[in-house]
Amino acid sequence: MEKTIKARQLKDDAILNIKVNKTFYLMSKSSVFSVFSKLYSDKTIEVEEFVKSITSKKFEEMNETERNFYVLTLLVSEIEKQAQENDAFIETEYSEKELKEQLEKIADNPNEG
Repeated sequence: MEKTIKARQLKDDAILNIKVNKTFYLMSKSSVFSVFSKLYSDKTIEVEEFVKSITSKKFEEMNETERNFYVLTLLVSEIEKQAQENDAFIETEYSEKELKEQLEKIADNPNEG
């Protein structure tokens, strides 16, 4: 008799609410930036246009890196949507130089962002 293996999948209509802490959020954002930097090599196209070109594709037409970027972008977007709804953001103003330094710091070490 052939041995079987059980596998779990979400139900088609399943919607989950997942609790996320700041560290996970920063790691997720860092992952988005990391994958984006690998994808965005053609600097002749504007960033917004480039992102639209990826997100307008069918999932099946995307390569693995584009899929990773898209999924991570959706994840971060949902985290930010829920944070906004739950008044969980702290707003801070940065100069362009300070913002660049903060993003580089997060990219280099997401646990200290």
